[in-house]
Order: sequence, then C-alpha cells, then structure tokens
Amino acid sequence: MGDKANAHPGAAGRATAADHPASVRNVVLVGHSGSGKTTLVEALALTAGAVNRAGRVEDGGTVSDYDEIEHRQQRSVQLSLVPVEWDGIKINLLDTPGYADFVGELRAGLRAADAALFVVSASDGVDGSTRMVWEECAAVGMPRAIVVTHLEAARADYEEMTRICAEAFGGDDPDAVLPLYLPLHGPQGPDGHAPVTGLIGLLSQQLFDYSSGERKGSEPGEDQLPEIEEARNRLIEGIIAESEDETLMDRYLGGEQVDVKTLIEDLERAVARGTFFPVLAAAPAIDGARQGLGTVEVLELITRGFPTPLEREAPRVTTVDGKPRELKACDPDGPLVAEVVKTASDPYVGRVSMVRVFSGTLHPDETVHVSGHGLADRGHEDHDVDERIGALSAPFGKQQRTLSHAIAGDLACVAKLSRAETGDTLSAKDDPLLMEPWQMPDPLLPLAIQAHSKADEDKLSQGLSRLVAEDPTMRLEQNQNTHQVVLWCLGEAHADVALERLRSRYGVQVDVVPHKVSLRETFANKAAGRGRHVKQSGGHGQYAICEIEVEPLPGGSGIEFVDKVVGGAVPRQFIPSVEKGVRAQAAKGVAAGHPLVDIRVTLLDGKAHSVDSSDAAFQTAGALALREAAADTKIHLLEPVAEVSVLVGDDYVGAVMSDLSGRRGRVLGTEQTSGGRTLIKAEVPEIEIGRYAVDLRSLSHGTARFNRSYARHEPMPPQVAERIREEARDAS
Repeated sequence: MGDKANAHPGAAGRATAADHPASVRNVVLVGHSGSGKTTLVEALALTAGAVNRAGRVEDGGTVSDYDEIEHRQQRSVQLSLVPVEWDGIKINLLDTPGYADFVGELRAGLRAADAALFVVSASDGVDGSTRMVWEECAAVGMPRAIVVTHLEAARADYEEMTRICAEAFGGDDPDAVLPLYLPLHGPQGPDGHAPVTGLIGLLSQQLFDYSSGERKGSEPGEDQLPEIEEARNRLIEGIIAESEDETLMDRYLGGEQVDVKTLIEDLERAVARGTFFPVLAAAPAIDGARQGLGTVEVLELITRGFPTPLEREAPRVTTVDGKPRELKACDPDGPLVAEVVKTASDPYVGRVSMVRVFSGTLHPDETVHVSGHGLADRGHEDHDVDERIGALSAPFGKQQRTLSHAIAGDLACVAKLSRAETGDTLSAKDDPLLMEPWQMPDPLLPLAIQAHSKADEDKLSQGLSRLVAEDPTMRLEQNQNTHQVVLWCLGEAHADVALERLRSRYGVQVDVVPHKVSLRETFANKAAGRGRHVKQSGGHGQYAICEIEVEPLPGGSGIEFVDKVVGGAVPRQFIPSVEKGVRAQAAKGVAAGHPLVDIRVTLLDGKAHSVDSSDAAFQTAGALALREAAADTKIHLLEPVAEVSVLVGDDYVGAVMSDLSGRRGRVLGTEQTSGGRTLIKAEVPEIEIGRYAVDLRSLSHGTARFNRSYARHEPMPPQVAERIREEARDAS
C-alpha cells in the first residue's frame, strides 16, 4: 500500500472459483445515497480489467446497477455482487444501497463481508446514517477504510474531508483515522477550482500521476516534500501507536528512522485487526482512460490490508434441534455451512440465491439441506427440507459466469433453490446445521393493497409470497379484523420498489388503499335489551324472545356470557343459540362496525314457542337484544395504543418529544445512552403513527430509530371517535 510505483495488472477480469480462502477478500461498500459507491465499484472493475473502457461488461450492461428498477429510479435498491481479480486475489465487491429504506440489503452485505469500505462524498460529507453503520461495524470489530469520492466537485476539499472523517469515525482516537495519500492538484480552471490529478504516497513519498489515464509513478520535487512532512509524521505516529512492537514508538521519538517496509507491514496488520482506518481518495476514469484516480491504491489496500476469510471467527452454529456445534474457522474440508444472504427472481432461470460459504465446499448439482430462519411472523415459512441445487455462478451485471465450486470464504450464486429464502442455512443433507440469524430491522410502514382486477386477484397471493421470500425486511399481514392485505415496509421507497416488482416481475397490478387500524367497541355503562323475533307468514313460523343485561368489563376481558334464566323461560337447548347470536353480533359491532369487546352479557328471561322456536330464531333474537341494549347507552370506540421506543440524537430530543405530544402521545420517560443519544419511551395511539417511519426520518435527518409494540386498546377521545363514525357512515 503506497510503496509501489507501478500498477499490478489485473487478471483477465473473469472471476473464477477460488482455490483457497487466503486468496479471497470479501468487501462491502457502505455510504449514503449518492456518495458514489456504484461508480467506485465500476471504476475498480475497470482498473482490474473486468470491464471495458466504457465501464461496461460484455453484454453492454453495467456491473452493479443492472436492475430495471435501478435504472428507472437512478439509485441502487438491492445488494449487488461484483467479483474481480487483482494480483492473484479474488475480490468480491458487495455494493449496497445507500438509502435508509434498503437497510436490509446493507445488513446482508455486512453479513457476507469481512471488511468494509466507507464511501464518503467530498462535497456532501458524512451523514448520520453512515455514522450509525460505522458504529455497527465497530461493535463487531469489522475492519474498515474510508474512500473519499467526488473530488471533481468545485467545493470538494480532500484535506477538510479527512479531518471530518477523523472527527466522525475516530471517536476517542482521531489519529486512528488518517490519510495514506495527499492529493496532487492540476492547474486551476476558470472557476478557480484545481482538479485532483494524482496522489502523493505519504509512506513511500512517491507521486502517482493519473492525468494521462494511466497510473505513473515518480519522485516528488523538492518543493513538494515540505508539504507532506507534517502529514507523513502524523501518519507514522498513528501506525506506530498500533504496532505490536511496543518499543517502536520510543525508538521513533528518539530519532530512529523506521524502515518503510516495517511501517507498511504494521499498517496492514492494524487495518486487518480493525484498529486503524486509512483514508484514501478515488475517482472514476474519464475520457476512455483505463484507470480511475486512486483505484490502484484501493485495490492494493483490499488485497494487502483487509483480512482473509480465514481471519474471521467461525459463526455460531447449532444442529437443527438446537444443540451447539463447534466449527473450525473457514475450513474448505469441514462440514458444509453456507448462508443465503440474498434471494432474487430471474424471469429466465427462476430463483437465484446469493450464498456465502462459511465452512466446507459447495458443488453444483448436489443435494443440500435447507434450514429455516424463524421469520414466520413476517410471512416467511420455516424450512427444514432437502433440495438439489443447480449451477453455481459468479454474477457480472446480467451475466452469470459458471463456477466449478465455491469454497469456504467465497461467495457464489446458486440456481434452482426453490424453497430457500434469505437468511436460510445450507448444509449437508446427512449433517443438517443452522446458523444463528442476523438481526434485521422491523418494517414499520404499513401499505394496504388490493388486487386491481379479478385477473390480478388470482395472481396476488403467489406474487406476494415470492416478494417476501426475497426480502426478509418485508412483512406480509392478512389482518383478520380489518380484512386488509398489508405489506409492512421500511419506508416509502421500499414500498415503491415492492409495488414495481409486483407489477413488472410478477405481473400483478395492485391498488393502494388507506390502511385501517383494528378499532373495537365497548359499552360505557350497563344497559338492557330485548330481542323479539316473531314471524308468521304461512307454514313454519319463527318465534324467539330474549331479555339480556350488558355491563362493561375491564380491558382484555373479551366477551363473557352468563345464563340466569329460571323456570325454563328459554329452553336449555336454545341458550347456546342466544349466546351464538350475541357473539356473532358482537363480532360485527353495534355502532361503527368494529368488534365489540370487554362486556358481560347476562341472559335474564325470554319466551319460546313449542313449534315455531328454533336455533336460528334465538340466534336472531340474541343479536337483536344486543343491538337494542347498545341503542340505549353510550358506546366507546377503543383504539389500539402502541408502546414506542425512539432512539434519537440529543440534538433532536426536543423536536421528537414535541412531535409525539402532537400525536396524542404520552411520554413515559427518557434514558441517556451512549454515543450522544437518548431513548424516549412513549405510548401513542396507532392511528397516529401510521407514517411515523417516514416522519421520524425527516424529523431527525435519518439518524433516529424506533420500534413499537402493541400495549392495549383504550377509549378514543370523543371528538376523534365522532370523526371515525362519520367516516364510517359516509363510506356506507
């Protein structure tokens, strides 16, 4: 890193099957939307010889954002794998979406990778969501480096951006985040902006000029050495501080010259351990050039500084019945353990699963065991089946390049896994195992949908099941109370992509309808009702009379039915009929069409006819009695109340609490947490937080998170209840 004047030639650009974990690097690219991750991936692929000078693969498509939806929306919406080869190392580049709605794709990329490149725009800076992902990586000790992009922007300032990165990512030790290179500026343009045309290696003290489209190394001029001396000394001290040689700092401060080779070796070890985080610069090739600025340096960092899969701790694995199982870290000869990190549907080859192999070796056309992931609450089935897989391949744009095998540490795409979903474990059929699932965010934005036509209705169920199979951050709900089909998403963009995939991929057109919350009704006071169902119109008549008393019960009591009939006024065989009629009417509601709950119904008296009384007649009488009792008293509308926990930066606490109060929320308390954040706990009516996932993101500039859980139903304020009743009357 930084000590080589000439670029290493890339391999032929065709990713092949790796033969040893030491020759694999799995790297995820992280950054906010528009930071330049996809452009950087394509620039690295170009430098490695994997694409042509137009940045295209052989079929004319790009290597990363090749989905039609991504083209239309002009942003990444899914995890993409781009394998390239450099200096004999296979590099699996995992390009993730930067928009918060697709954090599930980001989490999948973090799961599959062993190191992360944080891509930061020199013109936009570091946003709150990027800081949060950095903290996630820090929590698990993932090695990281920072790549500054958009250096061509008029307001770009590389030196200032390195300072901002040290402040944002360095925490208590800003000297752990330092640049390896300084920019070399070309002549100023008419606007006064001097473009970056090369880099100066601080350790090697060599100049790397990219202005010709090829990386050319040379010695810097005498006038440039003072410019880099301060930055170089600081970098050396930062590297030595992380050195395993505890005497090196004293020797350096004592005036001893440390060999550049020693410094680079210490740097590589510190990066691989996740204790030092170098800052680099990169820009795409322009005007048909073969190499983009800084791309060789980034590839060198990946191959020499980032860890191999052998250095990653073995995942926690159990047998399918829950018994712990010890695994040797990344052993190609060990038991097969692989995980589906992404599922996609191809109109020509069917379902394609992106798989990270953690142990053993995966071969095409073998039978594997698929173990499920426990997301039944999101509409995903648990799996415990054997499946025969199809071909193994490495994706490259829309192409799939065939692989002969996939060893522990490598990534591959598997065809024809019809049952496996994202998060599932693949293992040997005679030794089934299960990996501990990774944490996925809860989808908290409801999207109520209905089929656009009868033809769409026939295809809707299958389309939805395929959609949620691909995306574990999406939850499918068939609400029995509101009779709505609800897709729970992470945000509006997530919902838009879901609708677009239903339409374009599965041929299902749906309409979005207003989402309903599960309201209920209850009696405010005790009331009595008489149900009389007497009809005689020739032939067999109908005769049933019953008298009931209804009283409210505490919340959560349901419906209690009590028989206090004396003297056989209602024959014993018809008392269950009355109860059945009462419960059927309660399910329909008595005021605004919502289920009636938390009441005790006491049957006091009634009359029957020896010929005309029947089960159906007493069911009708029971329902009429309940409706009459409801007409003589006040009926409360009950609304669901959610317990909400919001984790927000201290700067936004006041705004969030004020917003919760405006939603009829009751703040229960606050708790200071690490990282300058506050946890706010509140109770808020669910009808007020349907779009809270979107509104909170806007309110906190994308830095807040929340979760919600059902607490109880409670009476709705009279003015709100009246509005709901009016809406119900208008709808009918």
